[in-house]
Amino acid sequence: MLNNDTIKELLTHFPLFKRLNDTALDQIVDISIYRKWGRGSHIFMQDEPIENVYFIYRGRIKIYKADNRGREQIVAILREGEMFPHVGFFRKGGYPAYAQVVDHAQLVVIPIGNFEDILRKNPELCIQVFHVLGEKIVDLQDRLEAQIVNNTYEQIIKLIIRLGETNGEPAEDGTTVIKSDYTNQQLAKMIGTTRETVNRTLTKLRKEGLLKENEESRLCFVREEMEGKLYGE
Repeated sequence: MLNNDTIKELLTHFPLFKRLNDTALDQIVDISIYRKWGRGSHIFMQDEPIENVYFIYRGRIKIYKADNRGREQIVAILREGEMFPHVGFFRKGGYPAYAQVVDHAQLVVIPIGNFEDILRKNPELCIQVFHVLGEKIVDLQDRLEAQIVNNTYEQIIKLIIRLGETNGEPAEDGTTVIKSDYTNQQLAKMIGTTRETVNRTLTKLRKEGLLKENEESRLCFVREEMEGKLYGE
């Protein structure tokens, strides 16, 4: 169980709360709830009423949509230090997707109603929320453009670059290392293609020297080389 001091320290690592003074941050801590979820469990289901915003302390969360045939499309796989769902702010209705635990998860839960009350009293926090939402809008625009303009091979390259931005870290050899483990099936569901297509594309990128694995079997790449392949440079 996390005490209030630990929750406060945790929240300061999220961009949303970094600039808040102690008084405003204490108000957030007072309405925060610490909870655990087991692997494979759902935090919420698609179309359930939006009630909470979640902040990941430990574990990974898969956000996905499903059609009436049960086919999945993964929107994102989130990790420590990320929050979800962003649509919870200033919006009524249901969750637009499912949230399922990939690894055992520890989350800080903030009820939407209480959070919006605090937002009304803290203009600085409102501005931070708008910044976060703006970044998500740009990301969604980039994904939509990729699906319209790029073929599947190019979409996979863009996906790898995007994962490097959101879940990567620089290595001493100049490569970007994707810190999270993704199965080829998960990668396929992120862009609506097949696992076999992802397999072939990753194999091709490895043969071309654009993609490799480090000692921990994590994917590594040089962004400039990937982008050069993407744009034919």
